[in-house]
Amino acid sequence: MATSLPSATREIRLVLAPEGLPGPEHFAVVAQPLPTPGPGQVLVRNRYFLVFPGLRTLIAGAPEGVPLPPINAGDVLFGPAVGEVVAAGPGSPLQPGDAVTHLLGWREHALVAAADCTPVGDVLPDPVAHLSSGSAAYGALTRLADVRPGDTVFVTGAAGAVGTLAGPIARLLRAGKVIGSTRSPAKAERLRTELGYDSVVISGDQPTTLAQQLGIAATEGIDVLVDTVGGEQLTAALTAARRGARLALVGALSGQLSPHRDGDSAPVEIDTFRIINQGITLRGYSGIDHPEVTEEWAKRFGGWLRSGEISFPHVRIPGIERAPQSLQELFEGRHFGTVVVELPAR
Repeated sequence: MATSLPSATREIRLVLAPEGLPGPEHFAVVAQPLPTPGPGQVLVRNRYFLVFPGLRTLIAGAPEGVPLPPINAGDVLFGPAVGEVVAAGPGSPLQPGDAVTHLLGWREHALVAAADCTPVGDVLPDPVAHLSSGSAAYGALTRLADVRPGDTVFVTGAAGAVGTLAGPIARLLRAGKVIGSTRSPAKAERLRTELGYDSVVISGDQPTTLAQQLGIAATEGIDVLVDTVGGEQLTAALTAARRGARLALVGALSGQLSPHRDGDSAPVEIDTFRIINQGITLRGYSGIDHPEVTEEWAKRFGGWLRSGEISFPHVRIPGIERAPQSLQELFEGRHFGTVVVELPAR
């Protein structure tokens, strides 16, 4: 192993199982000896890793059907990361200096099977863009909702990682009107001025209900929904749905971010009579069902980024020490777009 490598590395562990939403007190930054890669393995120095709400579900105990293991007390957190190979074991097709993505974030260095790494290449102009959630937004809009020219599209949780890309993608796919929802008036203004949302409805403590606001924003109803929230926002969308509307469910933040639930369910009351009478389709999107979307999205995203037709709204949190706090801030809705932790290059 190269002598320039450190002797130790740090990682984020869950040290106490939370009751309700996890906070910084449930995690610890722990130092460990730097591992040596074995046959077919690589050691990756992480540069960025994703802070995402799905960790709440994994910490609560991954429900059936989730293709990721639960995170128990004593376990290291994990999630999408971008980094550089700094050492390679015998038989590895990757070499030091290669930039890769993998799923062992929340640590400074990751010992990963080379087969579980994806070379970054130059498809995107900035490596951190590989941590975007745009693939889910793009897949929902193209595979489930089949956006058509002139459609009115409603995106719930529009200021989040998926929503800040879903609206601009819908516009590039020739939607006629794009409406978003958020809990923050300040974020609503940014959605309109920075990302081109035509209207934004605000949930929470407001003089008018979400359904009333949506009825004003979409006087003729909505044709497409990209839903990351569920709850009252999904109910309002159904009320506004036109005949033949296509509703794509991407997330369930109303359950994941509720301190009163376990993070693995998001019940909601929906009007099935309306779904039947209006011929509405209601489907959940999973990338596992559409494996071809990842490469297709990356190519289109890279082209749109280079042409300036789209941006990647995100915030970079410096240092692994701030990672636990950044997760709480995500739960509290403090940030706009994707949240990533940035680690030093050396």
